[in-house]
Amino acid sequence: MASQEEKQAQPFADIFDEDEAEKSFLLSKPTCLIILGKPGSGKKTLARKLAQIWKCIFIEALEVIQTNINEETEYGLKCQELLFKGQSIPEELVTKMILKKIESPEVAHFGYILSGFPSLSEEYMTVSQQIEKIKNLKLKPDFLINIKCSDYDLCQRISGQRQHPDSGQVYQRNQWDPNVIEKHKKEKDQHQEENEEGDEEQEEEETEEDPLMMSKFLHELVQRPEDILENAEERVGMYKDIMLRPLEDLMAEQHCQYLIELDGNQRPDDLCVVNKNDICCYCCFNKQDELFRVLSSCKQIAHGYRWCRSRWGKACPVALKEGDIVLGNPDLAVSFLGKMYVLSSPEALKTFMLNPRPYLLPPMPLPPCKVLVFGPPFSGRTTICNLIAHKYKGKV
Repeated sequence: MASQEEKQAQPFADIFDEDEAEKSFLLSKPTCLIILGKPGSGKKTLARKLAQIWKCIFIEALEVIQTNINEETEYGLKCQELLFKGQSIPEELVTKMILKKIESPEVAHFGYILSGFPSLSEEYMTVSQQIEKIKNLKLKPDFLINIKCSDYDLCQRISGQRQHPDSGQVYQRNQWDPNVIEKHKKEKDQHQEENEEGDEEQEEEETEEDPLMMSKFLHELVQRPEDILENAEERVGMYKDIMLRPLEDLMAEQHCQYLIELDGNQRPDDLCVVNKNDICCYCCFNKQDELFRVLSSCKQIAHGYRWCRSRWGKACPVALKEGDIVLGNPDLAVSFLGKMYVLSSPEALKTFMLNPRPYLLPPMPLPPCKVLVFGPPFSGRTTICNLIAHKYKGKV
């Protein structure tokens, strides 16, 4: 048992101190996830929905390629050049774009949801090397979500997919096959007879599917080559031969509390509900167009807890990081962790929203020290001012 002197020697810490709590959050790692599963099991659909719910950055090969092309980055221009020549984008270039996205400022703040990596293609790196790359990431995944589905059910689902050539939209069998839709209607009618109240959610879903059956685009739906039953079975077999064992080893190393296994036969919306209960995400960053004085009085965070000004008032935190005092524009106000920050320019706002942590962690941003030097004429005021400014990188 510790003596009284040892107890007194320990520093007192208030676990409910607001500044300590904010500092702890800013130093914390954002939540990161990886979606695993067989080809066609719905990894991309689930990842996209979770990214929207948890405000994380969705990272997937096609998404990253499209983003780089739209932003005309170095990688994007190279991809565009290859596509214009009718060539495919090499796996090495795709992997570099994915890894660069993971290391981006916005991911460092919001976290990521990664889908489609590791990939079946071993053109650039083997599956084991890709998994090793994941283990060595600066932002390692906190959760592994594995979508499980039997080979038969998965191949039947894939072979039932149809695509509209113009829009690229993919429809499942229960959205385009009249026989399946009619069967669902009969089951729904039987269910309503047994239960008069019925299920409002199911009624809404069925009404969404009915227009498609009667649509003039129904006869235009086509089956993609990769959705043919034989090709689907080949892809699933390749996955089991190449990727299954290394992924099982990766999941075995993961703590069971952070390994989530889902039934791939469920609808994506149902899977998202399951993940809401299992995943705790810390990303919360909502832009507010209203001024602080309006928010402080009406849009309270919680009962008895109002919005607060940041400790720098109207000063722009991005400018403070650079050593300048620039008053922010009220139209560029954002809220973060219950405090209002006012940015001075659209560029500063974009930079701050990508990752606000560097501008809030000690020792920055701190209000620049203001020094007044006064004295009689010819006493050396200008010389002293210039020396102080040079020493502390200030402005006269």
